[in-house]
Amino acid sequence: MVRRILIVQGHPDRHRGHLCHALAQAYADGAREGGHSVALLEPARLNFPLLSSRDEWEHGTLPPQLGAAQDAIRDAEHLVFFYPLWLGDMPAMLKAFLEQVARPGLFVSLDDGRARFTRPLQGRSARVVISTGTPAPVYRWLSGAHGLKLMRRNILGMAGARPVRSTVVGGASSMSPEAVARWRERLRRLGERAT
Repeated sequence: MVRRILIVQGHPDRHRGHLCHALAQAYADGAREGGHSVALLEPARLNFPLLSSRDEWEHGTLPPQLGAAQDAIRDAEHLVFFYPLWLGDMPAMLKAFLEQVARPGLFVSLDDGRARFTRPLQGRSARVVISTGTPAPVYRWLSGAHGLKLMRRNILGMAGARPVRSTVVGGASSMSPEAVARWRERLRRLGERAT
């Protein structure tokens, strides 16, 4: 089955050359080889302010370039997020992007000032790919993978995405070129299957 895939490159450095960029490219290449359509969204290349109040989140004007990002999210059948783990969680730029695009009308609706989750991603699947300097088992089991759980359950899951799969690329800061090549091939195969 051919799917519309949106890759969200969450690395805050807009310059190429990081492991997240290489893995996202491998996933995109595999997806195209599998006949899927692929769109790429890079929050680091967008200019948007931080939200500073609930009132701004509820009633403020969405920056125009983020309206296009919301449309891309709505259009996708499969979402794939790539980002490095920073201080146990996603980088601040990606979190700020998600806060902006998840305003009322996309992820939630407001009913007398109370948030009601509209589950706009129902029927869509997702994958979260995190790179970390920590070995993957240490991050998942000893550290509790709190940043990953936040993304899987509280963001994508609350929006209705099912299933939300994850890939943790551990030891990223000391990875050999051979290990990078193995990870690229693994992500290429995931992209080909759109999982």
